[in-house]
Amino acid sequence: MENFITDWKETDTRTKQAFTELLDHLNSLENITLEFNARPGVSYSLRPKHANQKEKSLFAMVDVIDDDPTERWLSVCFYGEMITDPDESGDLIPEGLMGEDGYCFDLYEYDAQEISYLKERLTQAHTNAAS
Repeated sequence: MENFITDWKETDTRTKQAFTELLDHLNSLENITLEFNARPGVSYSLRPKHANQKEKSLFAMVDVIDDDPTERWLSVCFYGEMITDPDESGDLIPEGLMGEDGYCFDLYEYDAQEISYLKERLTQAHTNAAS
């Protein structure tokens, strides 16, 4: 993952900055492991899992969509029962997260408010994954 981040050239959309801020937030949460799944030309997927999680292999997915490496974008997804979406800014994806209903939030350019909102959802999913 370090090589991926180092080699990623930031663009005007600042999606690299958005990804690294979400990564830093995940690293601040306790009792998690991070899995990184690289599929160049498709996506780079960061998958956090809480140590107490038993039924699911992750509590979120932070994907860097790599269909155009010059303009990568983020898709941050959660299991439907692990978060709320009070702003209704996510898209409900039936069976879209590991075969279960989930919410995905697509980010095409850096937006501080959206990053803050996603950090809140990550914290909420982390908390719910522990129980």
